[in-house]
Amino acid sequence: MFKEHIGKQSNKVKNIVERGAVRKFAESIGDLHPIFIDEDTGKNSRYNRNIAPPTFPRVFDYGTIQGLNLPNKGLIHGEQTYHYERPLLVGEEITCYSVIKNYFEKKGTQGEMGFLVLESFGEDEMGKLVFSSTQTVIITEAVRKVLIG
Repeated sequence: MFKEHIGKQSNKVKNIVERGAVRKFAESIGDLHPIFIDEDTGKNSRYNRNIAPPTFPRVFDYGTIQGLNLPNKGLIHGEQTYHYERPLLVGEEITCYSVIKNYFEKKGTQGEMGFLVLESFGEDEMGKLVFSSTQTVIITEAVRKVLIG
C-alpha cells in the first residue's frame, strides 16, 4: 500500500524550542523537573539554560511527505524511540524532517494491518544532527479500507 513511498523525505520545517511549550509539555507528562522549567536551574546547569524533556520532539512539525495522505483519525501510534547527540536547548531553532524508512503488512485478528516506519530528524542552525527518532504508525484494516476506496 505504501511501499512506493519508502525513501521519500518531507520538506524541512523550522521549529523553536519555546519555553512556554516546554513548560506545558512537562506539565502534561507529569515531569516538572527543574532543568525543564526553572530558569535559575537552567542557568546554573552545564547547558547554561533549560533543556526540553526527551520526548518533546513529538510536538514538532516535520513537514509533509508528498503523496503520503494518512487520515487524522484511526491510526495507532506503535512504538517510538529517540536518539540524542545532545539535549534540546530552550530557545534554540531546530529544523525537522521525516523519511519513510519502511512499510510492511501483517495479518492480525482484526484483519490486514499496515506498519509504516518513519525516521525523523532534528538539526541545529548549523545543520548538525541533534536527535533522531524512529516511529511505527499502525494502519488498521478499517483505515486501510477507507484509503483503498
